[in-house]
Amino acid sequence: MTELWALPATRIAAMVRAGTVSATEVAKAGLARLDAVNPKINAVVECRPEETLAAAAAVDKALAEGRDPGPLAGVPVTIKVNVDQKGYATTNGLKSQKDLIAQSNNPVVESLLSAGAVSLGRTNTPAFSYRWFCNNLLHGATRNPRRRDLTPGGSSGGAGAATAAGIGAIGHGTDIAGSIRYPAYACGIHGLRPTLGRVAAYNASGKDRTIGGQVMAVSGPLARTVDDLRLALTAMARPDPRDSWWMPVPLSGPALPRRAAVCVAPDGMEPAPELADALRAASERLRDAGWQVDELDALPPIREAVGVQLTLWFGDDYAGQVAAAEREGDPGAIAALAGQREFALSLGMPEFSAALSRRLGIAREWGLFMERYPVVLLPPGTELPFADDLDLREYARVWAAQASMIGLPVTGLPSLILNTGLTPEGVPVAVQIVAGRFREDIALAAAEAIEARQPPTPIAEP
Repeated sequence: MTELWALPATRIAAMVRAGTVSATEVAKAGLARLDAVNPKINAVVECRPEETLAAAAAVDKALAEGRDPGPLAGVPVTIKVNVDQKGYATTNGLKSQKDLIAQSNNPVVESLLSAGAVSLGRTNTPAFSYRWFCNNLLHGATRNPRRRDLTPGGSSGGAGAATAAGIGAIGHGTDIAGSIRYPAYACGIHGLRPTLGRVAAYNASGKDRTIGGQVMAVSGPLARTVDDLRLALTAMARPDPRDSWWMPVPLSGPALPRRAAVCVAPDGMEPAPELADALRAASERLRDAGWQVDELDALPPIREAVGVQLTLWFGDDYAGQVAAAEREGDPGAIAALAGQREFALSLGMPEFSAALSRRLGIAREWGLFMERYPVVLLPPGTELPFADDLDLREYARVWAAQASMIGLPVTGLPSLILNTGLTPEGVPVAVQIVAGRFREDIALAAAEAIEARQPPTPIAEP
């Protein structure tokens, strides 16, 4: 019999609602799994078992009284330390924020908990959530549960490692340049970056974000099955007036042609052979499911979008970002900013304004392209998951490999990382799936068709 902690969220919620198992039993199993594997990977950096069990008991009480606890009834989840959760420090991996206790829940946290989810704990992120690696001076390093020599990804590295290792069925993550998608890729699970405006988010504990963060940063789920991504998105996409970017758009849209474009080397990016093979295999599985899949030599701009992304990020008070990193003293954050110094110092208001304007044009080009191809398949990057802390040794190489992660947020479109298995050496491989604006349902449908035709990837055993 499959252990409770290993079950997908959809099955857990169904069993809890049917009374086959209690939310308390699920929570105890989740906490036991956390105790067994988290010391090896340090994915969850704060856990309060008494609060977890109290939340599970509340779900059981609601069901006993005939009330609906929500679509995530009793589902164990984890929450990233860079979002407000009432009573917890919103550390964002920083010593300077270890006592920044949230007085209210971020909307995405409120959405998960009000849907009946039970939090197992808070997951790690690199300092300032800057990197595709996951360590900081406050919480320490998170390890990849598949292979300790590989990064677990970042910035939602704790969420990726926890979910891959069976600590929770759903992990909350955030993504401005790959921070949901890369940990999903590196840890051998799935991750969904929703459309800008789909999932409401707001941290009352800090200042409002600058424009780059406002138009590119989103919250979304990581999970071991595509159906769990869908369930998590349903819970997360709840309205909240505190986020003025949130849009009241249905989760399902009108029927579209089952037509997809696949591009192995967009903008001349040459992926590792394993990634090219994974992309072609995923294309064949999609064809087997009845989709028309056309292999193209080019897509709308990605490399140019990377320049826009970096301009909007580093062109807004770069000096202040550097000063904050130096005060924190975090080597990874300092290196991340130093690697962009020459580019950042070349930026002024004309370049910043031009980037904002060009963002609109790039988004338009992608939007028009998606009218012809409702789904696009492309590589997650050009390299297999990096050796841990590679950016401290080969910063330029890391950034060059990540163009398809960095550029897509400029478009505002949803993008999904679908794990497609492991190499013989146990290294995860994946494909990236893009859909039209607010058409996460189409990306999920394509991902589900591929997933159904490939062997499942086992839960990681650190």
